[in-house]
Amino acid sequence: MNKSLENIQNIYFIGIGGIGMSALARYFKSLDKNVAGYDKTPGKITSDLVALGIPVHFEDKIDQIPEEFLNIEDTLIIYTPAIPKDHKQFVYAKNKGFFIKKRAEVLGIITKGVYTLAVAGTHGKTTTTAILGHLLKESGAKITAFLGGISENYNSNLIQEGNEVIVVEADEFDRSFLQLYPDIVAITSMDADHLDIYEKANALEESFVEFSQRAKDHLLVRNGLPLSGITFGIEDDSDYCIKNIRINNGAYIFDLKTPQEFVKDLHLNLPGKHNLLNAVTAFAIAMLYGSPTSSLAKALFSFKGVQRRFSYQIKKEKMVYIDDYAHHPTEINALYQAVREMHPDKKVLAIFQPHLYSRTRDFASDFAQSLSQFDQLLLLDIYPARELPIAGVNSDWLLSMVDMVDKKIVKKDNLIAEIVNSDAQVILTIGAGDIGEEVGKIKEALLA
Repeated sequence: MNKSLENIQNIYFIGIGGIGMSALARYFKSLDKNVAGYDKTPGKITSDLVALGIPVHFEDKIDQIPEEFLNIEDTLIIYTPAIPKDHKQFVYAKNKGFFIKKRAEVLGIITKGVYTLAVAGTHGKTTTTAILGHLLKESGAKITAFLGGISENYNSNLIQEGNEVIVVEADEFDRSFLQLYPDIVAITSMDADHLDIYEKANALEESFVEFSQRAKDHLLVRNGLPLSGITFGIEDDSDYCIKNIRINNGAYIFDLKTPQEFVKDLHLNLPGKHNLLNAVTAFAIAMLYGSPTSSLAKALFSFKGVQRRFSYQIKKEKMVYIDDYAHHPTEINALYQAVREMHPDKKVLAIFQPHLYSRTRDFASDFAQSLSQFDQLLLLDIYPARELPIAGVNSDWLLSMVDMVDKKIVKKDNLIAEIVNSDAQVILTIGAGDIGEEVGKIKEALLA
């Protein structure tokens, strides 16, 4: 570990319930550090942290910080940029002169001096990182992987087998990935997003270009992106090219042409063409790192997925319920493609919770177009996350643009009744807000 963290015993997190923050909390706990934190609301992630012996509280008050974390000399405060700048605990720590770092800065400290594989992109990075972590672990690499989702294989967002190589999801939000020191970089996509931070799409693109230049050994890019690197894709001129795609029992079987060899009959138990690309990205990174192809093929077959990424909750002949984190029009389109491919000719009900007022405003017509593909739509209120409302931007406004007869706004209190009354054979919950907290209740009601 980097010298500046070695002598720190107490790590306090402001926003500990975030997916990236909680992975770091687990990491430091595994190193026998004292770990505690604050989050806005309780949820499964915070309860899992508490079960690991990490105290979590939900009131922004100074007296809620455990006493040992008030020792300035021996405490690191890690915060997420999603917290408001007037957060009482954050302001207190700043005024008192605590050692304070953003989550991304801490990841930068951890990755400096350790061989690091980083996956970036506006879509696909979480699943790709989770596949890569699994491939390397199963191939015997001494790995620490920080994931942006909960891996179904490990029921965790941290894979820890050693410290010879680090796998990290490189987040473009707030330009966080520019804090990292990667040896191999993969970039899956560069669609416009986070325009509340970047304001213009070309500023986001410039940020990805700057990040790509941080790769010390290899840069791997999706074929067609405006970057010069080793390419992957389904196009024949890709360096890592997907070939002969077949579907068997809801799984993909495919071949892979690489610069060194032709790998036959790879199995991926995840639906959707986007996941094929994610799998090939991870496979290519692992090959560039030096993992043997035979062990990678076996590991890919055993990958179970990431929670809230096309996660089957119910899979029966007459009823299918899938939960997905999609919160951008491109992701919703990919989800639609996967659903239609795996469940053709079935009526599909989409329940969507928009995430952020700014994202809803910036991509309203694209959201409307992607949502119009489904047969039925229930639209929840916008989940604000870190934002204040924007005048005129709300779910009624978005719904008015959706080209569909069977559509309506629904409140969370009435959600289950609306779902149960639907005659749809495939039900989807979609979004990055707190809709994930409703999944267990919806599943229970559908199975009742």
